[in-house]
Amino acid sequence: MKADKIILGVLGGVAVGAALGVLFAPEKGDKTRRKIMDKSNDYADELKDKLDTLLGTITNKYEKIWKEGESLLADGKSKFNDVKQDGEALVAEGKSKYYEAKSEIKNS
Repeated sequence: MKADKIILGVLGGVAVGAALGVLFAPEKGDKTRRKIMDKSNDYADELKDKLDTLLGTITNKYEKIWKEGESLLADGKSKFNDVKQDGEALVAEGKSKYYEAKSEIKNS
């Protein structure tokens, strides 16, 4: 974000410098105001393009992080289900062995 602030500062400085240069130019008021308006429109368009690019970059990074998060969540759920099934199988095996041992003790 530091680079964005630098870019905005430079654009702002250039805009102020251009406006002051036009204001002190020896031309009629109409021409001066028109030049100021044209320059400010140019700078506004340039700033809009920079902000659109920045927004696009941020959006792409957000979408990438979101997809990675979804993938990690799906992997976690899959591993949880695997461990749960293994645990249930162990419990069932333990119960079976318990009942077998209990049956052997009764029959002895």
